[in-house]
Amino acid sequence: MRAPPVPQKDGPRANRDIRGVREVQLIDDTGQNRGVVAFPEALRIAEDAGLDLVEIAPNSAPPVCKLLDYGRFRFLEQKKQNEARKKQKTVEVKEIKLRPGIDKHDYDVKMKAVQRFFEEGDKVKVTLRFRGREMAHQDLGLKLLERVKAETAEVAKVESEPMLEGRQMIMILAPR
Repeated sequence: MRAPPVPQKDGPRANRDIRGVREVQLIDDTGQNRGVVAFPEALRIAEDAGLDLVEIAPNSAPPVCKLLDYGRFRFLEQKKQNEARKKQKTVEVKEIKLRPGIDKHDYDVKMKAVQRFFEEGDKVKVTLRFRGREMAHQDLGLKLLERVKAETAEVAKVESEPMLEGRQMIMILAPR
């Protein structure tokens, strides 16, 4: 029978969670550096001020600790992370399906869609599907994909060259 493991807290250590430290570099609540202070003394200063002693840089020698309101600190850190997550853009892979005998107008419509995907910052997977006897004319399909590559050369770079997988030829383009 073993005791359950102690759950690890995320974020910096605070107050009595800071262990194995004799002295710390103390920064007070106004941002002034108080210099190297014994750990019990720093903890007493924090309690007198009604604040928490939070370890900011644990790997330095001695560790840097700051006097601040730990609850407010955690709240602001969480808020920063949420803002960063909102501003993130996930790159999606959009797929455009073509056929070797595609008509000019249909091709133009597909190319407009490809341009729009690149403007949105997404990658494009161009799939060329061969049916029946079209497999005998793979050179036509390769020419079509080369045409797509040439037309999108200034806005996109080829991430994976055209390759045949079964009955379809696939090429992946990424925005520049």
